[in-house]
Amino acid sequence: MPSLRIALAQVNPTVGDIAGNAALIRDRSRTAAGAGAQLVAFPEMMLTGYPVEDLVFRDSFVAASRAALDRLAADLAADGLGGLPVLVGYLDADGPASANAEATPARGPRNALGVLHGGRVVARYFKHHLPNYGVFDEDRYFVPGDTLTVLRVGGVDVALTICEDLWQAGGPFTVARRAGVGLVVNVNGSPYELNKDDVRLPLVRRRAAEAGATVAYVNMVGGQDELVFDGDSMIVAADGTLLARAPQFVDHLLLHDLDLPEARTEPSEGRADLSEGRIETPTGTEPTRAEPAGAPERMAVTRVRIGDALPAPAGPPATGGITEPVVDEGEVWQALVLGLRDYVDKNGFRSVVLGLSGGIDSSLVAAIAVDALGPERVVGVSMPSQHSSEHSRDDAAELAKRTGLEYRVEPIQPMVDGFLANLSLSGMSVENLQARVRGVLLMALSNQEGHLVLTTGNKSELAVGYSTLYGDSVGGFNPLKDVWKSLVWKLANWRNAEAVRRGETPPIPENSIRKPPSAELSPGQLDSDTLPDYSVLDAILVGYVDGDQGRDDLVAAGHDPEVVDKVLRMVDIAEYKRRQSAPGSKISIKAFGRDRRLPITNRWRERP
Repeated sequence: MPSLRIALAQVNPTVGDIAGNAALIRDRSRTAAGAGAQLVAFPEMMLTGYPVEDLVFRDSFVAASRAALDRLAADLAADGLGGLPVLVGYLDADGPASANAEATPARGPRNALGVLHGGRVVARYFKHHLPNYGVFDEDRYFVPGDTLTVLRVGGVDVALTICEDLWQAGGPFTVARRAGVGLVVNVNGSPYELNKDDVRLPLVRRRAAEAGATVAYVNMVGGQDELVFDGDSMIVAADGTLLARAPQFVDHLLLHDLDLPEARTEPSEGRADLSEGRIETPTGTEPTRAEPAGAPERMAVTRVRIGDALPAPAGPPATGGITEPVVDEGEVWQALVLGLRDYVDKNGFRSVVLGLSGGIDSSLVAAIAVDALGPERVVGVSMPSQHSSEHSRDDAAELAKRTGLEYRVEPIQPMVDGFLANLSLSGMSVENLQARVRGVLLMALSNQEGHLVLTTGNKSELAVGYSTLYGDSVGGFNPLKDVWKSLVWKLANWRNAEAVRRGETPPIPENSIRKPPSAELSPGQLDSDTLPDYSVLDAILVGYVDGDQGRDDLVAAGHDPEVVDKVLRMVDIAEYKRRQSAPGSKISIKAFGRDRRLPITNRWRERP
């Protein structure tokens, strides 16, 4: 039985940085080769970054991707790596995008995987299943492929697939079984959401059974706008055994020796006909047992031989190891930290600034920012008004002391008084004025000193519109945009407990966690004056926002009808605020933004 040492390069590309991504590929390929790898695979659209969105429609960008792939193949050979097969995701096209009448059916931009060997691109695979749900719009951008590429590497047949090909039954994995492959490589740009790692392993096991082959799953890591990619690369045997699994949220080269079945047929081209249960080749028809795979589907099979038998790598066997998952709060924390760090660094900001009120939300954002960037790159500004409590100011100062971030105090009451001397305002208008003065102050510091402003509202507040537009909502990035208020408290408690476990000072003052939440914009104000208790509110919001449940469903689940009606009305009329909110890392099944798209002008209401 042949042995193949495979390297799965779980790395962090940047969209549009083709030269930087190519350099990263060369660097990790050298490392893999030095460790004796005989095949190395990089994530989906590694060369361009993912997702590229409407860059697909720019011919110049497509041409740059294609040219860079050819150049990368030559550069790898010049690096002495020409004998190492390197699998690289990239953007290809065999026709214009379907943006106008000039588009050609079955031709256009392709989500592609190139095989680099001997200084050339020796094979390509085009993604077959294109996701068009949640954050994905691939039907808008790409044309699906209809050919499975099978590589002969060291006496083993290896099928190539891309991301969504794994998530759909039938198609490439069923064809791979009929093609008799020993290994299926699946390259991914699979965004993180809580508990998705619990879904992936059973999914990979199902596809391994469907293909009758080992599956090597490699995923990218890093933040890209509102998406966070968590890695979690893995290798699963045909019988479902988990052979190796990489950690989440970090760059990692997963190296593992695989004993795989020897290829049975000579390389040739053919077409797998799933509707009739056979593989047609130029030399005739090879009967095989039909597997149930849903609707009839046809895919060609292209076979490419890469080199001859491979010598066994020197040294001891490579074992990738199995990383154990972390608790939910730790997983979310890593996602929020990575998402913020990459947004700041990839967009060229030196530092961040945020309003530090002493409340739980701003305290949590400050702790995330310090973990992501270091205290020297975080500025916290206390902006007390006449309604700010002494304990809130003390809590803000205490957090700054514990974390080491730069702390400033900028009282806003004189600025508020200046407005009130020239405007006749009362009630909520005065409350909103205070929030907007704070927003102006933060943006002024951003303009003057170059900080990125972080806004600190959580998903619960965003859902019901409990914020001041152009006030506390101001900012360029919101780490808590997809974090329910009830999870905010859990994260704060987890982070403090984690600090104790490490022998460090907990970053968040206990008083910030325990005290009742308040915007402190009027005397004695509490969130509970306007909103239901957050445990009640979040349960309704999770059903309505994340689960798309209607009013009757929520009432049937046991929620008070009057509370449901109030909450749903608040959510519905706040769409215009959410449309103007800052981006923030997605960590749930349905984040505001790309995941949930509703019209602002909309008279539909859930009614009794």
